[in-house]
Amino acid sequence: MLPPIASRFVAGETAAAAFDHARSMNDDGIGVLLNLLGEHYDDPEDVETDVAAYHTLIEDVASTDLDASVSIKPSQIGLDVSDDLFAEHYRSIVSHANAHDVFVWCDMEDADTTDATLDTFVDVARDHPWTVGQCLQSNLKRTREDLERVADVPGAIRIVKGAYDEPESIAYTEKSRVNEAYRDDITFLFEHRDRGVAVGSHDPEMVSIARRLGEEHGTDYEIQMLMGVREDAQRDLAVQGVDVQQYAPYGRKWLSYFYRRVRERKGNALFALRAILGR
Repeated sequence: MLPPIASRFVAGETAAAAFDHARSMNDDGIGVLLNLLGEHYDDPEDVETDVAAYHTLIEDVASTDLDASVSIKPSQIGLDVSDDLFAEHYRSIVSHANAHDVFVWCDMEDADTTDATLDTFVDVARDHPWTVGQCLQSNLKRTREDLERVADVPGAIRIVKGAYDEPESIAYTEKSRVNEAYRDDITFLFEHRDRGVAVGSHDPEMVSIARRLGEEHGTDYEIQMLMGVREDAQRDLAVQGVDVQQYAPYGRKWLSYFYRRVRERKGNALFALRAILGR
């Protein structure tokens, strides 16, 4: 049984529990991104276990009528072992998903993983168009160049502000500067794409900007938010006809999930606290 603080942000310890949560969200008009908890594996056996679990998850999602996709982490499927192993598993998961008509999102982790993750995304998306989406982080100074690189790639792009505490030499560290970069990156995506734009933010200002840009450019887009954070706002947006997708992790590794989030950035703990308090 998950403790109350964990059950706020984690959709249970099993896929069955996660599916129940997805059905509940679907009833409110919200799609769900299912992420099996697990990351930073340096043992190939751990990698193989979770890759197999994702193949099964894809088959299970395909057997339902759920509005649900799958979300993976690079370090979960082999990146901490080798770039080649990661690429092999990224490709196998997306290929399997393509065969079952299930969409796959790939998260972005710390800045050291960006090149390997993007290189693989670009190759896989070209082989399996519009089956995969990739996350990018606006706090990294390199992100505008990365967006220009993937602007014409046939895969979706999720843009987030970035949750990792990166050094000032490669990242914007002031909140105002991150917000400025995020606004610019959102605008770039809407101006250069007609589909496959995902705005990952709980910031009401950024959500409003996305809605305005969507109307202005006619771009097909979605708003993505975390399970347990501003869920009333998620439902309100869905009622208003906005495509809302909720990121819902599940699995037995929820304790390490919370511990890593706090270690990566102290602000993550305050973010979770504000979410619990409803602020």
